[in-house]
Amino acid sequence: MIPWGEGVYRRRIRLVADGLRVRADLEDDFHRFGVELVHDGACVVEARATAHRFPWETCPGAGSQIEALVGIALLPRAVDLAEHTDSRRHCTHLYDLAALALAHAAAGRERRQYDIAVPDRDDWKTRATLHRDGALALDWELDARTIRSPERFAGLTLRGRPFLDWIHANLDADESEAALVLRRAVYIAIGRATDLDAIATAADVTPLAGASCHSMQPAVAPRALRVKGSTRQFSASPEPLLSDLD
Repeated sequence: MIPWGEGVYRRRIRLVADGLRVRADLEDDFHRFGVELVHDGACVVEARATAHRFPWETCPGAGSQIEALVGIALLPRAVDLAEHTDSRRHCTHLYDLAALALAHAAAGRERRQYDIAVPDRDDWKTRATLHRDGALALDWELDARTIRSPERFAGLTLRGRPFLDWIHANLDADESEAALVLRRAVYIAIGRATDLDAIATAADVTPLAGASCHSMQPAVAPRALRVKGSTRQFSASPEPLLSDLD
């Protein structure tokens, strides 16, 4: 188990376009996933997922949900993917990468990288930061699931629909995307407080997590065995993240 209270959760997401092909990759303490989309300028014509490191043995099975995105139109905002597919049937992280890749293709960008840091909470308080392409884009002081600062976000809860409605109404596409990325990381960072290798199957955590992803679905969770030893530690530096791509 990672020593709680002594470190920093880190996540890196990299988006790279090569012509009509977009590659999206993610790595953090618990995950290393990739999504590749090929499009014709308007719609996805090929889609595939890769699962390199994951917490449950069933996680790679969610790749079929990414393949089913063939035919979907490119989307101007990552949050828009929720209107076309049920995120709970996906691996959460493959779903996020697909949404980011669709928006990346729609914007015609060549490259984007997000680097997130969430120090372990002290009395449920922490300061979460997101750098986009090396520049600080978001800096949130958090008390549990509520943002306390900066002022424009103060009082905003990270919970579900209220958060999504607020960012859609108040932020442009780039900033709302960054907010989605940071929000997800804040939730995932809490996993550092749990000895995941002591959990036998995903069914043991569904009372808390609910049917929130592919491996947490009632038909899947009992056979979603824990991949022991799959957690990594990046507190000291973000540089090892996605180093297999460098």
